[in-house]
Amino acid sequence: MLEILRHADFRRLFLAQLVALLGTGLATVALALLAYDLAGERAGEVLGTALAIKMGVYIVLAPVSGAMVPPALRKPVLIGLDLVRAAAALMLPFVGELWQVYLLIALLQSASAGFTPLFQSVIPEILPDERDYTRALSLSRLAYDLENLLSPAIAAALLTVISFHGLFAGTAAGFVLSALLVTGAVFPMVSRAPRTGGPYDRALRGMRVYLRTPRLRGLLAFNLVAAAGGAMAIVNTVVIVRDVLGGGEREVAWALAAFGAGSMAVALLLPRMLDRVSDRQVMLAAAVAMVAALSATGAVCTAVRGITWPVLLSAWAVLGMAYAVLVTPGGRLLRRSTGPDGLPFLFAAQFSLSHVCWLLAYPLAGTLGARYGMQVALAGLAGVALLGLLAAWRAWPAHDPDTLVHAHDDLPPDHEHLRQHHTDGGRHAHPYVIDELHERWPR
Repeated sequence: MLEILRHADFRRLFLAQLVALLGTGLATVALALLAYDLAGERAGEVLGTALAIKMGVYIVLAPVSGAMVPPALRKPVLIGLDLVRAAAALMLPFVGELWQVYLLIALLQSASAGFTPLFQSVIPEILPDERDYTRALSLSRLAYDLENLLSPAIAAALLTVISFHGLFAGTAAGFVLSALLVTGAVFPMVSRAPRTGGPYDRALRGMRVYLRTPRLRGLLAFNLVAAAGGAMAIVNTVVIVRDVLGGGEREVAWALAAFGAGSMAVALLLPRMLDRVSDRQVMLAAAVAMVAALSATGAVCTAVRGITWPVLLSAWAVLGMAYAVLVTPGGRLLRRSTGPDGLPFLFAAQFSLSHVCWLLAYPLAGTLGARYGMQVALAGLAGVALLGLLAAWRAWPAHDPDTLVHAHDDLPPDHEHLRQHHTDGGRHAHPYVIDELHERWPR
């Protein structure tokens, strides 16, 4: 998997992602501790609200990012968004009111909502080979896991010498270094068909393609499963550790690291697994594991009337493992479902629609935990995960070819995308599917 780092431009972009995520991980720990500092036992509810604001911003702005930014401007836009995120992070240590936290989170995440889909859409253009791209996705997944593993570990070490407010400076440094690394990368130029309509019209076109594709409807349902488990760990860890287990700031960081440890362990094995087993089978198994882990943890907490450190750490590790398997194959599925011209829009649609799941899960985890206790929160999120599992199983057929003959009802007959293929009333297959048909039934 590390061989993919021989590609210089991908290496620079991966390192940019890595340092930005390490900074973001520090901010996750610091934000949880800031919420506890401002709200005490209501910290889960406050943190859930702050993260719900983040998701709402993503849903509104992410589709526009892919639709508005032309290829020639992707690099300067990414650099500018990194610098905006750095400035917002530097202001967070000085807040004293909850509304100020919410405002700065909205600003920071507005920049992230523009950054992430643009960044993700560049990778398959740099790595056109699917095996390389699959390994790049797993490496990218490891980078996200570093936010959950190394960042809390680093935060725990830093909290021995500084207050949690100082962690926000590390976040800003990560964004600045990310901007410098993006500056050194060479972005490929992609020829795209002329655009018509406004940015939201083009973005909604990507969403229509997304929601009409069975495998992507299944992916969206799996995102709901991932959000249920992830939200439980991210939102309620600080309350469980501080109020139930009597731990301090460093113990909060180590508990969050357990979630990342499980995720990273699976991400290292996933590329070879996906070479042998279908994405659908692997993701279904992970969804079952997520439902089982949430349900079993809630049952244990009810039986022993509380939660212990071994239960918490083992449960969070299993949640992290299932989470990694559920989210890593997403880029592969998106790439199989569109051509280069539509890929940025489909990435933006995935980014926005998947965060609808998090918009549901974050406040649900915080509200249930704060008002009814952690057993109820675990049971409620297990129910949400089960609904996602059943929806994915139903929406994504077991026999799903990589490419399908499909129609474009919203494109004119002479559109460039249709002229590149054999057509029959606007219906066509991608080129290698047509070649296979011609070998079997030559003209």
